[in-house]
Amino acid sequence: MPVTSCRVSRFPLVTALAALTSLCVGHAAAADISRGDRYSGNTWASRSPVIAQHGIAATEQPLASQVAIDILKKGGSAVDAAIAANAALGLMEPVLNGIGGDCFVIVWDPKTRKLYGYNGSGPSAKGRDLARMQAEVKAAYAKAGMPAKDHIPSVGSLPITVPGTVDAWFALHEKFGKLPIADDLAPTIAYAKDGFPITQLVAKYWKGNFAAFEREKGLIEELDNARHTYLIDGHTPAEGEVFRNPDLARTLTLIAQGGRDAFYKGAIAHTMDAYFKRIGGDLRYDDFASYHGEWVTPQSVNYRGVDVYELPPNGQGFAALEMLQILKGFDLRKMGVGSADAITAMLEAKRLAYEDLAKFYADPNFVNVPMKGLISEGYAEQRRKDIRLDHANPSIGPGDPRLFNGDTTYFATADKDGMMVSIIQSNYRGMGSGLVADGLGFMFQDRGELYSLKPGAANVYAAGKRPFHTIIPGFAMKDGEPWLAFGVMGGDMQPQAHVQVLTNIIDFGMNVQDAGDAARWRHYGNAEPTGEPSEGIGKVEMESGFDPQVKAELTRRGYTIEPGTGNFGGYEAILLDPKQHVYWGATEMRKDGQVIGY
Repeated sequence: MPVTSCRVSRFPLVTALAALTSLCVGHAAAADISRGDRYSGNTWASRSPVIAQHGIAATEQPLASQVAIDILKKGGSAVDAAIAANAALGLMEPVLNGIGGDCFVIVWDPKTRKLYGYNGSGPSAKGRDLARMQAEVKAAYAKAGMPAKDHIPSVGSLPITVPGTVDAWFALHEKFGKLPIADDLAPTIAYAKDGFPITQLVAKYWKGNFAAFEREKGLIEELDNARHTYLIDGHTPAEGEVFRNPDLARTLTLIAQGGRDAFYKGAIAHTMDAYFKRIGGDLRYDDFASYHGEWVTPQSVNYRGVDVYELPPNGQGFAALEMLQILKGFDLRKMGVGSADAITAMLEAKRLAYEDLAKFYADPNFVNVPMKGLISEGYAEQRRKDIRLDHANPSIGPGDPRLFNGDTTYFATADKDGMMVSIIQSNYRGMGSGLVADGLGFMFQDRGELYSLKPGAANVYAAGKRPFHTIIPGFAMKDGEPWLAFGVMGGDMQPQAHVQVLTNIIDFGMNVQDAGDAARWRHYGNAEPTGEPSEGIGKVEMESGFDPQVKAELTRRGYTIEPGTGNFGGYEAILLDPKQHVYWGATEMRKDGQVIGY
């Protein structure tokens, strides 16, 4: 669908090359060069959507997309393909995800004609209560010679929670898998043994992560295992350099042969238990052996005829639904894409929803989260009254959704039968904690950094409690039929990016690829679920594709506008045309990803 009135300007996708070397005489000639021209679609878009009939995979790594397609062609379901892609991404993009992290999934099953949700997030150690965590946080900063913070560190053993990804794989596979899970894992086991070349952005992230580990090594109990696993002759792998992870190959082989119990009750669990005992961490064998994720019911709001689904807390997906409910009261299409009015409406809706997020979102097994109220039309109508389009509201805080309550490395795959999988998986901040158990070949997540240490807060740390979670898969239905599996990874960027992508498609008529290519904004400064207070109006980073006059007008309205630093998330999506039974796939032009279909 073309954009009829688009104010998003041409993207400088390729910055100037400083010098071009003459092939003839080796003469260095100074020159500026940028991207070529497109001859169809929007001139600023990176490419057209990928369109396929039988199956499709959209991931952040071309080899992972190919792995998923190979599984589909072998007769696997979209869930088999998702598991295969996830395993490959954990090997090929350890800077973002892996089996040391958590996983959330939404699946459309064409047989039962239902949406299924799975929360594969793990809890904290049973043996560490709030008082002990507070004491250990204080001691960790003192040992590292760093100023004390009322915040769990992002590295070391303190932020590690039980990894939920492998559990999610087997729960999904039991219900929806067609191939043996050993077949799903076989491609990644081979790549881990034989090696694969590192892509451009991953190489950059890898280098940055290890630089951060070295800076913060005083907080990390031991770093030798991570160096052994992830460095090549002492350096992080460069773009195009072949990387191997034989330890991960052995771990995945144990899982392929022994199933879920190999990870949570067998040899892997005993190795993790022994490792945490050795370094002084608190997770124990029973924490792994007693863990199970849970099936949850995706919840929705109707936005201009589209039913948009997200998973309930402890994730942050309901923030996107609350934003959409608020935005229903504004005619974004009339305002125009990229206009100051449209951006103001979205920014203020984001600020309102995120104040509620900071106050109410937590593990519903420990606190009563007012889920129905948060995404109700009545509550949105009340919150909408705090928005003025002529100026940013300087004093936004949380509302009271209880009055309206009444009573809950993203990638996507789809198969020939119509099953669609929206799945997101992460180690949280970068590669994770910096800790790798002896010989296992994967890093533990640092998701537990997101607990609050403030007694009485909904998201306060507790033994056996799941932390507030940022990773959210999205799904949308139209006229009762599956329509869009989508997601945008990137911390608290995710709900605000979900809304930007959806409004680009629904309000502004963009196709599924253009909706992700369009310039994005990211707002910072709301109160945090970890306990940090609001910073007033905060600041807004904006990519260069927005009109400078719009940025100037937003500044006049009270926003602090800053250039983009690249932290605008990673988008993948699959859209289904039910009449043609054709999939339209999109991938993030800001990353190394690729869509493949057949």
